[in-house]
Amino acid sequence: MTIDIDHIRDFLPCATPGAWVAAAADPANLAVLLVDHANCEKKAASTAVNLIYRYVEHPVLLNKLSRLAREELRHFEQVLALMQKRGIDYPQLSASRYAGELRKLVRKQEPARLLDTLLIGAVIEARSCERFAALVPELDDELGAFYASLLKSESRHYEDYLKLAKELATAQEVADRLGRILAVERDLIEQDDPEFRFHSGMPFVKSL
Repeated sequence: MTIDIDHIRDFLPCATPGAWVAAAADPANLAVLLVDHANCEKKAASTAVNLIYRYVEHPVLLNKLSRLAREELRHFEQVLALMQKRGIDYPQLSASRYAGELRKLVRKQEPARLLDTLLIGAVIEARSCERFAALVPELDDELGAFYASLLKSESRHYEDYLKLAKELATAQEVADRLGRILAVERDLIEQDDPEFRFHSGMPFVKSL
């Protein structure tokens, strides 16, 4: 079944550069791609659980992010299985600058802090979905099918974060904050990046 992600492509400020797709499809970088993907799934689950602990007064958030956390951990298990099947070890791997730079935009006071965190979550999920789609035709059949299978849930995760954010603020405030976040995101995607990672920018190719 084909999943339409045109709404995600329209949301993001730019497409993933072809140079990143080429680096990700290079067999020499497969280990880095899968290890960092596993780390991203762990971090996504952890972020959702942390929000559940911090914002117990938001029942809709609790329900949506509980499901999201379970799905992200399931994806983590699936990536682990693929790594083990292919004999890929799981070493410590430094994180890309992507999420860290975006999270520097989070304001300190509530409810602005929650709003920014949710919007950044939406942006990260959208970029992940867009990159999964870009990789599907470039990888071997097994990996391509796996990444295709993630599109529906990743698209929903983006929508969940965005809907939760829109319940916290006016349309204008959401648009203003998104404009700022997406401008930074564009720079992170289009600028040269010292290391190849799942969310890195223009790559300096490096394998494990």
